[in-house]
Amino acid sequence: MADFLQVSTATPTRDQAVDLARTAVAERLAAGAQIVGPVTSAFWHDGEFGTGEEWQLLLKTTRARYPQLEAHLLKHHPWQKPEIAAVAIEAGSQGCLDWITANTAPGE
Repeated sequence: MADFLQVSTATPTRDQAVDLARTAVAERLAAGAQIVGPVTSAFWHDGEFGTGEEWQLLLKTTRARYPQLEAHLLKHHPWQKPEIAAVAIEAGSQGCLDWITANTAPGE
C-alpha cells in the first residue's frame, strides 16, 4: 500500500480553489497544491446532464493525513457534496516523497 496520495477536487472559481489550497497547506494537511484551470467538465448531477467550467485542485499528502484533509475539504468546500478523490503515488523521487512527509507532519 502506498503511503503517499494525490488528492483532487474541483471548485467553481479560481479564488475558491486558491483558498482551499492555502488553508490545507497552511494546516499541513497537504505538503503542496497545484491549481489547474479553467477546465471543462461534463457530468450527471441530480439526474440531469450538464457541462461547466471548473478549477481543479491537486494536493499532495500522506495516507495518514488523508482523513483530516478530506474533512477539511468537506468543511470548507463551496459545494455541498464535492468530488474528492485520492490516488496512490506508487513511485516518486525520494526527495519529493521526503518533502511530502516533512511538510505534512502534525505540529510542525
